[in-house]
Amino acid sequence: MVGDGALLLGLVEEFVTGLQDSKATDTATGVKKGQFAVLELVEALGSSLTSSEPRTRGRGIQLLSQVLQQCCTSLSEKEVQVLTAFYENRLKDHYVITPHVLQGLKALTLCPVLPTGLAISILKSLFQDVHVQSLMQTDRSCVYNILINLMESREEELKGLGADFVFGFVQAIDGEKDPRNLLLAFQIAQNILYRNYELGSFTEELFEVTSCYFPIDFNPPPNDPHGISREELILSLRAVLSGTPRFAEFLLPLLIEKLDSDVQSSKLDSLQTLAACAAGYGHKELKEFLPSLWSSVRREVFQTASEKVESAGLSALRSITACLSCSVLDSDSEDSLNTFLDLVLKDCQHHLCEPDLKLVWPSTKLLQTAASASYRASYKITAAVVPLLLEQYNNHTQNAQRRTLVEVLQGFIQPPRGSHTEEGDENPLTGYRQPLCALVFSALTESSPTLQTAAVRTLTALGTQPGLLSGEDIDLAADHLTRLVLREEEPQTCSAAMEAAGSLARLHPTAFASRMVPALKQEIFSEAMEECEGRPTAQSQQALRQRSLKTLSTVSTHPSLVQETVPILLQALSVSHKGSASFELEEVVSACRSLQQIAELAKDSEESGRYFHQTVIPRLLGLAVQASLQGGGAPNPLTEERVLSAMVPIFSTACGYLHTQLAAHTASLVLSLFLDGDTSFLPENNIPQQFQLLKERSNGWPETQLVCLLMACVCSLPKSVEVPNTDRLLSELEELSCSCVHPFTHTSAAKCFAGLVNKHPAGEQLDSILKRSVKRIESGLSSDSPNRIQVFTLLLWVSKALLLRYHPLSTTLTDKLLSLLVDRELGSLAADGFALLMNDSTDVLNRACHADVRMMYRQRFFTETAPKLVLGFNCAPEERKSSYLKALSHILNSLPRQVQITVLPSLLPLLLEALCCPDHGVQLSTISCLHPLLLDTPQVMTSHLGTLLSRLLGLTASPAMKVRVISLQCLKALTRLPEHVVLPSRPRMLRALAVPLGDKKRLVRREAVLARGEWFLLGSP
Repeated sequence: MVGDGALLLGLVEEFVTGLQDSKATDTATGVKKGQFAVLELVEALGSSLTSSEPRTRGRGIQLLSQVLQQCCTSLSEKEVQVLTAFYENRLKDHYVITPHVLQGLKALTLCPVLPTGLAISILKSLFQDVHVQSLMQTDRSCVYNILINLMESREEELKGLGADFVFGFVQAIDGEKDPRNLLLAFQIAQNILYRNYELGSFTEELFEVTSCYFPIDFNPPPNDPHGISREELILSLRAVLSGTPRFAEFLLPLLIEKLDSDVQSSKLDSLQTLAACAAGYGHKELKEFLPSLWSSVRREVFQTASEKVESAGLSALRSITACLSCSVLDSDSEDSLNTFLDLVLKDCQHHLCEPDLKLVWPSTKLLQTAASASYRASYKITAAVVPLLLEQYNNHTQNAQRRTLVEVLQGFIQPPRGSHTEEGDENPLTGYRQPLCALVFSALTESSPTLQTAAVRTLTALGTQPGLLSGEDIDLAADHLTRLVLREEEPQTCSAAMEAAGSLARLHPTAFASRMVPALKQEIFSEAMEECEGRPTAQSQQALRQRSLKTLSTVSTHPSLVQETVPILLQALSVSHKGSASFELEEVVSACRSLQQIAELAKDSEESGRYFHQTVIPRLLGLAVQASLQGGGAPNPLTEERVLSAMVPIFSTACGYLHTQLAAHTASLVLSLFLDGDTSFLPENNIPQQFQLLKERSNGWPETQLVCLLMACVCSLPKSVEVPNTDRLLSELEELSCSCVHPFTHTSAAKCFAGLVNKHPAGEQLDSILKRSVKRIESGLSSDSPNRIQVFTLLLWVSKALLLRYHPLSTTLTDKLLSLLVDRELGSLAADGFALLMNDSTDVLNRACHADVRMMYRQRFFTETAPKLVLGFNCAPEERKSSYLKALSHILNSLPRQVQITVLPSLLPLLLEALCCPDHGVQLSTISCLHPLLLDTPQVMTSHLGTLLSRLLGLTASPAMKVRVISLQCLKALTRLPEHVVLPSRPRMLRALAVPLGDKKRLVRREAVLARGEWFLLGSP
């Protein structure tokens, strides 16, 4: 013990007189280990604490406070009591000691054994002996933290102080300016208000001491280490001001005053605060100020040029109306809501009678916002506005005025987001159902496309609310929409009609199945014979047929409709296959796209998923197989590459998202078809039994190209679904991809092979498959191989499959691709292959197909490959350097912007070299990479400005229009560099940019005007 006492005295001496701050930690460690107690430390500090020198006393108390901060949880109740009394007495000491005393008190307030009554004692000492605003920022922060700690742990004791606590707090923060401390002060104020501390007679004082900061005009300095934002302060203060209705009599006049300000941020903050307050106040607090509040909100919506201010004004109006709607009526009280809405209607209603004037829309927004606040408000405003709009529509004859009135009416019919009607409440529009329907149906027959479009959207709003359209109205709506889709020439009206049909068909499938779908079917299968009155020409018939096909997919928003529309699309494909109708290739593609869109819409429907697997997929496969086995004669559209490519997403969506169990069954059936020629599951099975879809033979490409449909099925399956006969399938796909001369076939086979390899479980089986494939690729790429292109395609897709899943073999295959950049036959293809590796594929090896895609694989690939490309470029012969440049630009283009900015400086010389490459593809890819970087970080180009200007000016005369356009955009972006850097080049640039002003392409001339204008303005004030 004697040794411990000596050690303690030594630590105290070194800290106090030796000024070694690290000894505080050593002392705290000794207390934690039990070498000495805290009170022993106080005894050891005796001479320091009683010294006549204030700074010596301060060092002693600083040591004690730092030890307490580390040991506060282990103190006993007796120790806390003694220390608290000591620290309270020290608050009366010299001012240099006060900061250390506050740190000690802060530590004591964190003690779990703080005796009852000491919290009050600490607060009284703080409020009596400390003038908070004369302290430094950190010391004021310490005082606020003491209050917060005590409010968290001793709330009931503090409430026992009554209003004295609020008075002490008000005195403490009065005059605070530091935003870090303001956040703490606002937190304390929120605790006072939301935890129901007694305010007593100090309500106004608390309001004044906090509202003096409203509105917040703090702007944090650049690189602020504290991370305090203006928005954070605004929200914290707003929570205080809206914390109690007792602030209403002081706050609402303040908000009205601030709304008269010319500062937009002040208006915005005031309106948002008003909305927050109205949500927490009662109607009694608002009643006195309603006329002034309405006047201020109306002015901001009517006159503001800021969308944010307008939106905030509308939110405030909605909050006020919602607050007033909650008032309980009795015989002696005035209906505040009714009084307020009378004000709104008085100032806005008459503007609806003037559809030509600009105030019609602000008035409409105000009325619609008020109506959306509650059922009571909606009922009153609807009763006043809807009859007026109906009357005005009949009184006005111009289509433009009528369109405006219909659009206004739509806003009152369409329920806003977030609004809801209580169960049992009658729709306020029910009493106006018949005149509303009559108006909408009348507008749908007008000749004005814009009026028709507005009426279509209003019809949708009516149809989506229960009870506003009767069964006869729904039938009539379906007829009108059918007519607009089939007969209206204006694209905007047709598009609106399709969208409306999709929305209404979801709610009323029977009407659309019985009225619209048969009419669409009739148009699809009608033939354009001789041109006569009332019949479209062959050209317009083709457009009408495509529109009908698209509409079929749009209305397929209900499972029952899917089973009505899909057979029509399948029939269209069957008819085109048999040649019994003159379907153009584009129409067949449209039918496939419509099927794919229906599959997308049916993702969440188990019934539709089952229908696709049991009916649609077998039917499509049957048609495709029959078409492929068909002999000579007229070409069959179902054997065209475009049609098969359009079928692929149908299979992918069905097998990837519609009913996983059935997808596995479908995949096994498709595999049996391709591997064994099993056609038993296909409908209309009149197919010869002896055929092999994966075996290459002379003129057999119509059959083998169907491998794209196999790819769509098996490569889109979820990873949980096991593909049967994988080894055999991969073997035949590898053979087909390497031996078939038909480009579409061998590419589809390579994609299918890659898609399966990507999701294949790791292990010996996968290693064996890859070993065999790599061996085949190496032998197939030899210079004497007849199928180098096919083998190269397989190499590309397998490389992508392995790259996405971080397989170790991907590096080997990438090195093989790099070695091909100097190959005379494959060099350019290999360079373009890097774009395939880095970009997303639409039909395979993407996340939609459940491929194994690891995060940041592009960044990893760049890190591994870029140094090899730079080395290869430096060593390559001159005629092959362009391949390396093209490959590098493809990789850079696919990287995220932030990564590009990081790596650009080191690669910039190489990219500038790429601009001299005669290959237009290299030029375009490089400039496309440079342009966004010039917009974000132009400063990195400063040291290369002369070279860059010369290269870009040369490209403005490129034969490729896209190169000319982007080079001019880059020249425009260079004006963002510091003026002293670019200003010397201004005369030269103005002369050079005058040349593309006469370019034969309008897009080039436009960019030249913009670029030359920016250079012309350089140096101007």
